[in-house]
Amino acid sequence: MKRSLTLLAVVVAVAAGVGYWYVQGKLPQREGEVAMAGLQAPVSVRYDARGVPHLQAQSEPDLYRALGYVHAQDRLFQMEIMRRLARGELAEVLGDKLLPTDTLFRSLRIREQAALMASRQDPQSPAWQALQAYLDGVNSWQASHPKPMEFDLLGITPRPFTAEDTLSIAGYLAYSFAAAFRTEPALTYIRDQLGPEYLNIFDLGWQPEGALGTPLAAADWQSLEALARLSHDALGEAGIPQFEGSNAWAVAGSHTRSGKPLLAGDPHIGFAVPAVWYEAELSAPGFNLYGYFQALNPFALLGHNRDFGWSLTMFQNDDLDLIAERTNPADPNQVMVDGKWQALQKTEQQIAVKGEAPVTLSLRRSPHGPIVNDVLGASAGSTPIAMWWAFLETENPILEGFYQLNRADTLGKMRDAAAKVHAPGLNFVWANAGGDIGWWAAAKLPIRPDGVDPAFILDGASAQADKLGFYPFNVNPQQENPARGYIVSANYQPPAAVPIPGYYNLPDRGRQLDRQLANPDVKWDTQNSQALQLDSASDHGPRTLAPLLATLRAVAEGDEEKELVEQLAAWRGDYPLDSTSATLFNQFLYELAFAALHDELGDTWFPVLISTRAIDAALPRLAADADSPWWNTRGGNQRTDRTAVVRTAWQSSLKHLRDALGSDPARWQWGKAHTLTHNHPLGVKKPLNLLFNVGPFAAPGTHEVPNNLSAKIGPAPWPVTYGPSTRRLIDFADAGQALTINPVGQSGVLFDRHYADQAKGYVQGQYERAQMGVIPAQSTLRLVPGG
Repeated sequence: MKRSLTLLAVVVAVAAGVGYWYVQGKLPQREGEVAMAGLQAPVSVRYDARGVPHLQAQSEPDLYRALGYVHAQDRLFQMEIMRRLARGELAEVLGDKLLPTDTLFRSLRIREQAALMASRQDPQSPAWQALQAYLDGVNSWQASHPKPMEFDLLGITPRPFTAEDTLSIAGYLAYSFAAAFRTEPALTYIRDQLGPEYLNIFDLGWQPEGALGTPLAAADWQSLEALARLSHDALGEAGIPQFEGSNAWAVAGSHTRSGKPLLAGDPHIGFAVPAVWYEAELSAPGFNLYGYFQALNPFALLGHNRDFGWSLTMFQNDDLDLIAERTNPADPNQVMVDGKWQALQKTEQQIAVKGEAPVTLSLRRSPHGPIVNDVLGASAGSTPIAMWWAFLETENPILEGFYQLNRADTLGKMRDAAAKVHAPGLNFVWANAGGDIGWWAAAKLPIRPDGVDPAFILDGASAQADKLGFYPFNVNPQQENPARGYIVSANYQPPAAVPIPGYYNLPDRGRQLDRQLANPDVKWDTQNSQALQLDSASDHGPRTLAPLLATLRAVAEGDEEKELVEQLAAWRGDYPLDSTSATLFNQFLYELAFAALHDELGDTWFPVLISTRAIDAALPRLAADADSPWWNTRGGNQRTDRTAVVRTAWQSSLKHLRDALGSDPARWQWGKAHTLTHNHPLGVKKPLNLLFNVGPFAAPGTHEVPNNLSAKIGPAPWPVTYGPSTRRLIDFADAGQALTINPVGQSGVLFDRHYADQAKGYVQGQYERAQMGVIPAQSTLRLVPGG
């Protein structure tokens, strides 16, 4: 017995020692001296209390080489998984479950476009040389250190990172903004299968000139539904965050307490581990920037210094059209374009699949663009669906644009930099210490023929799918030093001199911000701006409920139900953790959508539609229109009306909440039903979720309030899927005291002390200092020439 216990103790001790040694070998090195090939002079890297590196170099090439090195030691797996997603290479390490995602991204032709963009670069340009130095730093770290834990678990063999990888991720970024894959098939189905009167809640007319010349067959509709579902599920299956929305505003010095401009921003992106942004302060002679960096990108997408700063929001312009091609009855590989039969181009690619033989993928392309439904194989239907996408059709010198943007300390420089971002569409909100504020909607906006509505699938055999060029940048929506003294960008449709179709968010969130910023009695500073960023109210809930309250009062049964209706009537549309009306409203919103729309759309198109932004605007319109055809239940024995559907939705809501959260409505608190978990790509499989994921946390806020912690429309409980990817507040009277927060932590390395050290503070609405200059360093890493 004693021998056995002794042996067991030895085995446990050895295992613990090996485990400790293994984990320690994976952790980032944040102090000491390291020789690094390619450096011309030493680089100092001081780490602050949050694990943010502050780099001081004697030249820009050394600065970017060092940034790549320290970025890689905190985020190498994120870099690897992002490039694999963008290039359609996930199945090689995650298995055949990711094959549909890979086939989708191969069909988007991002790999080929990235190679083309790389070939256009001027090798002597500062932007290209900075990228190469950064990639050298990434590859230097990878070649000289143990693989990340995720590489070991998945069997990933390291390979060098390239400029094509960086530009491919730019393509993923552009794709994640593109709502057309889900929205256009759903709206076209409603138009062509249900009828024009069903479009009224979407504020879309029939527009007969938009009808497809050749009606789609049942197999084509099934194909489009599958494509829409694949587009929606692709990023979720990979555990990769999608870009969704954002808030940003700039306030002129005339409206601030300090007399200097104030900049605020919180881009809305899917939550994940690691967090999207990697913070770092970069300093070299003539250059200083506190930046927020994306994987494999040496140029900050958000940033500031003491002279200027900017944030961004998603423009949400529609820069992707789906086009139904008319095939030649005598040759299915020819399509009608410009009155002539034209051959489809064909190529083949192989996708590596973990543990299985490679899969050969056949890709076709029409003159309009890649055929995207081919990825569905035999279930694709007979009608080829082409994709015209601005990312593939513009020069898009985005590297040069962001290099210049990182140095844009004047209105003119910022305007010129924004003009170089062609896709994805982005709103840049900017301010400088000199007193200027500005906003530019950056995108190459296509000129479509008059009368064409790209909210629907277009007819490739007609002139609908033609593009007549692009508008010049000076007609894009933009403002510089507006007389009202502030700028707000919150994803709503901006006023414009030319038509800009898009998939915009509701105006409620922007209106909530605008109302407060317009108050002449308020002088803004970083303190009251925190309350504005964390505001969890908007008009959306009360506005949707208002036309239904009389009906709800009529259908409510008993004192308890009637009291719940009165609580809803008094509810101001806010989402604190203890609200029960917020919970009841969100359940009712889903049940109302289901009761009104599901009988027409079924189990296929209903989930597609409620995953789009179109549903957000449609539900308030539906609630206000007592005569909408959606109220009539299809297949029923008698005609139904709004009252009948509201009664069904109300009763279903109460039943579901009682089943899910308990019979006492006082227990239906928002914080119990609405929770945030930061999911790691490996955390999609149990029990790895217990190791890699962070959370859950009770979460305030919701969809379309300033604190936009959003969940999908659906039944309770609601896991939060996206929200502020950081919160930033910069008063240019003292930009060195700017405020920020990371949703999880700076490091992507499991067991590192900065893996999740900000997660609890983030969900509680806390802020940290974005320290600049001479900081109280927790540790210092010195990179020196050699190696």
